[in-house]
Amino acid sequence: MNPRGSHPARPDTDGDRTDLDRQLDEAIFTFADIQEDLNYKQAKDSLRHLLATLDLTPEERAGLEGEIESLGTMLDKLEESIVQIAAFGMVGRGKSSLLNALLGQNLFETGPLHGVTQSAQGANWRIDRAPLAGGDGEIAQVTLTATSGNALVELIDTPGIDEVDGDTREALAREVAASADLILFAIAGDLTKVEYDALSQLREAGKPILLVFNKIDQYPEADALAIYEKIRDERVKELLSPEEIVMAAAAPLTAEAIRRPDGTRTVQMKRGAPQVDALKLKILEILDREGKSLVALNTLLYAGTVNEQIVERKMQIRDRSANRIIWNAVMTKALAIALNPLTVVDVLSGAAIDVATILTLSRLYGIPMTQTGAVDLLQKIAIGMGGIGASELLATLGLSSLKGLLGAATVGTGGAALVPYLSVALTQGSVAGFSSYGIGQVTKAYLANGASWGNDGPKAVVSRIIASLDETSIMGRIKEELREKLSARRG
Repeated sequence: MNPRGSHPARPDTDGDRTDLDRQLDEAIFTFADIQEDLNYKQAKDSLRHLLATLDLTPEERAGLEGEIESLGTMLDKLEESIVQIAAFGMVGRGKSSLLNALLGQNLFETGPLHGVTQSAQGANWRIDRAPLAGGDGEIAQVTLTATSGNALVELIDTPGIDEVDGDTREALAREVAASADLILFAIAGDLTKVEYDALSQLREAGKPILLVFNKIDQYPEADALAIYEKIRDERVKELLSPEEIVMAAAAPLTAEAIRRPDGTRTVQMKRGAPQVDALKLKILEILDREGKSLVALNTLLYAGTVNEQIVERKMQIRDRSANRIIWNAVMTKALAIALNPLTVVDVLSGAAIDVATILTLSRLYGIPMTQTGAVDLLQKIAIGMGGIGASELLATLGLSSLKGLLGAATVGTGGAALVPYLSVALTQGSVAGFSSYGIGQVTKAYLANGASWGNDGPKAVVSRIIASLDETSIMGRIKEELREKLSARRG
């Protein structure tokens, strides 16, 4: 990642270049630095704002702790300028050895058996940067230490993509790949179909990838070069450019002649010095070219994916809560209308319950609304509902009068009018309840859309939602629950 003013100097190919030309180059480099810093700051500000405005209730937060924690981790990554490099590959390709070679010490577990890396492992790698001694500044020298430096790189090792319990490990690999800024895909020979498929999936993540042909020490030089060219020109031509393929030998074995105690000689294989300089320089080149911007973009992409999961879960929970609120309002209104013989009181109590429902739903979705605003919204919905609103009004006016007469006659007829009274009350209550259900569902859709009708307008939205409701089923359920409640009251 470029510290201010650390751009490599370019060779002066024109001896007649003027000071103005050089100043222009410096101005361009400075502008690029400023733009990179602005992108980085914007990413941090966006992530801070996202965390500060999650707006989750305790119920919604439950079960999302991991996702929320990952957003905090990504913010820490930005705050500390961390670049994450993840190593992938099949078992036995030397992923852990590659990372150890980059670190200069054996922090990642390696061994002769398959499946040594059972879960993702991480280690910090600080980069000390300086111009290459004796060079023209075109290439920077990289020193791997664990003490000081101005860029903190986190190396991540992952299990083999072909190991037992592959589904779980591939899911882990996808999760790490989503947050990684650079991917090292290790192979140890010609590409297999499993490797090609995995490489294609990782390519879809849109992250920079370096294909590392490791263990080249196990081949004669001509054979290693032939395999490299086959991979470059045929296997991954559609996935990677030649600049994204590197050869390495993370833990090379060299033959050494030794003398036995009896004086005879034999050959013993010993570990040689890692051959990873080309890989180190390629990583440094990527960090030089797009370090901060790369981290900023990847962090925001990952945060966006996590935020989508949180929003989806939040809306699912709120939808269930909203449906409970709506149904409670439906039964409250249906029971109130069924029990009340006074027409004027029926109309007023029904409207009051609908307004209270709208206000309760607005609080659930975190959208401030006054009682006046709720009344205005109820009027818009009622106009959009058209026939249903008229049916409820007619049922309330007509059936309330009939219900009042039957109620009065119940005493004079010795209870004979009670059966028709209950039938009228059930009908009136179910009509009112269905109207309240429609109002609640429309309100929920309006609030879930950020208190907006969208491009269609209120009438179209209301008509679409009402048309989607199963009137027979809903009114049947209302009547059944209402009958049970009325029977319980009579008892």
